[in-house]
Amino acid sequence: MPDLSTIPGFTELQTHTTGDSRLLIAVLDGSVDLDRACFQGAKLSRITPFWSEELEIDPDLIKVFREINQLDDFDDDTKKEKLEAAIPDDRIRYRIFCNFHATHISSTIFGQPGSPVEGIAPGCRGINIPIARDGENFINPLNLVHAFNQALELGANIIHCAACHPTQSGVAHELLEKAVRQAQENNVLVVAPGGNDKGECWCIPAVLPGVLTVGAYKDNGQPAKFSNFGGQYAKQGVLAPGENILGAQPGTDEAVRKKGTSCAAPVITGISALLMSLQLQQGAAPDAEAIRAAITNSAIPCDPEEVEEPERCLLGKVNIAGAFELITGQELAAKGEESEITSQGSEDKSTIVFISSKEGNRESGIGNRESGIGNRESGIGNKGNREQGIGNSGEELTETGRENQLTLSSDGVSDNNITANNITADNITANTTAANNIVPSAGSNLVYVMGTVGYDFGTEARRDSFKQLMPPVEVNGVMVPPNPYDARQMGDYLGQNLYEAKSLIWTLNLELTPIYALEPVGAFADDTYATLQDMLASEALPENDDEYIERVSMAGRLSRKTVKLFSGQELPVLKLYSPRGMYGWTINTLVDNAIEAVRQEQQNADEAAIRKSLTAFLHRVYYDLRNLGQADRDRAINYAAINAFQAAESISEAVAIGMELHSIEVEKSPFCRYDSNCWDVKLKFFDPENGRRAKKIYRFTIDVIDLVPVTLGHVRSWSVPK
Repeated sequence: MPDLSTIPGFTELQTHTTGDSRLLIAVLDGSVDLDRACFQGAKLSRITPFWSEELEIDPDLIKVFREINQLDDFDDDTKKEKLEAAIPDDRIRYRIFCNFHATHISSTIFGQPGSPVEGIAPGCRGINIPIARDGENFINPLNLVHAFNQALELGANIIHCAACHPTQSGVAHELLEKAVRQAQENNVLVVAPGGNDKGECWCIPAVLPGVLTVGAYKDNGQPAKFSNFGGQYAKQGVLAPGENILGAQPGTDEAVRKKGTSCAAPVITGISALLMSLQLQQGAAPDAEAIRAAITNSAIPCDPEEVEEPERCLLGKVNIAGAFELITGQELAAKGEESEITSQGSEDKSTIVFISSKEGNRESGIGNRESGIGNRESGIGNKGNREQGIGNSGEELTETGRENQLTLSSDGVSDNNITANNITADNITANTTAANNIVPSAGSNLVYVMGTVGYDFGTEARRDSFKQLMPPVEVNGVMVPPNPYDARQMGDYLGQNLYEAKSLIWTLNLELTPIYALEPVGAFADDTYATLQDMLASEALPENDDEYIERVSMAGRLSRKTVKLFSGQELPVLKLYSPRGMYGWTINTLVDNAIEAVRQEQQNADEAAIRKSLTAFLHRVYYDLRNLGQADRDRAINYAAINAFQAAESISEAVAIGMELHSIEVEKSPFCRYDSNCWDVKLKFFDPENGRRAKKIYRFTIDVIDLVPVTLGHVRSWSVPK
């Protein structure tokens, strides 16, 4: 596409708005080169997340990469060989590739007017969140979950995810699926490229329900042969220009043209931002689902007489005029200069950004969300053999032959570089009117999480040292060598030699997936190690044992450190300052204690029904609502699970009138004491035998401002029709 202005309706749309500075677009990709001319004056910043590894990159290598990548006389395989010869370090080569990709697509969205690359929504704010890693972490879902939840914490209205991890089943990791769903539930539009595997193939997160999936069409209007299609894509995907897209590149202000679904996706992201800006102009709150529906419902299907394989068109080509009409109720026409509406706050009259967690709520619809800094996935690639990256196939924007994984740069960029765990008003600024003078919300590194305790050795040498030190064990009367992987043996050994606990990498697991490395610190570190040892030993007991622990909870602070496990997986380090907040329990014991508390209040309570409902509640929290415990709402729901006594009081009342648990909701409390962070946990009950009966809601409030949450006040209840 010679110029984005040739997209039907694009020029007319930009006369209505070039983007509203109250909107925040999070770009999950490599690390953007913010020094480029097209970003000067843009409201674009970048964080340095804790999962991004520091890596020095020689500017000369960036120049070499650029020169080789622009050799028109060579095919992709030849370019790959030249790049490997010129930049033998895989980590640096992949890191540079990611940075080129991120810089290109970000310029498509945020490039300033009159610069070498003019973007689609230059008036919107943006935050670049690097997600890629090298080594085995390319397929680790925790990286991308971290990035999604970081975007949610920062108040993003649109998440542009450049990652495209190939899938044959269309099923994503549970944590990633939850992160995407949580973003959608918080009124965030998720846009992702469909990938370039040249067939009926899918990528994650593009294939997940509710994601705005983007395919590519060529300059001649035909669907690109490299653009994926089929499956869920046919229900939620649209095509956008994806050939000869002009974009910036690191280390120079010379623009370059690339192709791929990763080039088409930022076109849809930019158009979505402009449509969302129109919602604000009309005095409405941003409505992510309305934007997605307007773009998908107005898409122009391919004509089978003109297109050989119309199924490659997904729902159809993007139709700006049609989407505009669905959003505004008016036909799209260019505004005259005398009545042109510009993006709000574009005159730099004041400098503000995120809505405060205490002064705003999601009903304002503008950049305010109380979610946490979540977990990790990876992947900026789309082929099963990982020879392609970042939503691009063997097309121009792709470095082929990538047997290893991508690595992201965390190098600082002057005033635009922001630490993920230390986000302040001075870090990120955006322009808005005086009427929207709102204090930014700081990021939190508090964690309150549930799971099971595990351990890892990190290296073979450390494992073998434990095997040599641990005593043999007796099995059926026969002495056998020790097994350091046997949790029961390890628990017994540490019980006699607690000092050895510091030589292990302690982990907190969700089912079989480690999500945190645990590091006891401070004056009570020895007590914390003793608690971990006790939890580990109790988890290894038979389930009918009185001392058996089914799961644990713990409170800590997320650090910027990472630890590599023996498997190669890297985990963020959760620092534990004391045993305070560390609990271990079995479902039956917890329910017994809760029922005993209820019995004191209600002599005729149906204990069997209460036991069933309360057990279902605890299992529901752990299995259905499992989370990383970083978001404020997640910390609240986790604490609600262990504080079963308050839940038992409400459940006993509901069960007494024949009701069962319907859903568990968590929302920001509209009332809270000064300098606190309060959340309302709502338990909704229904009558399974009478669907017309009003549902009963029980609410209790949890303050998560401290390391260990605390409940406030009494349980309140009321009835609702639905």
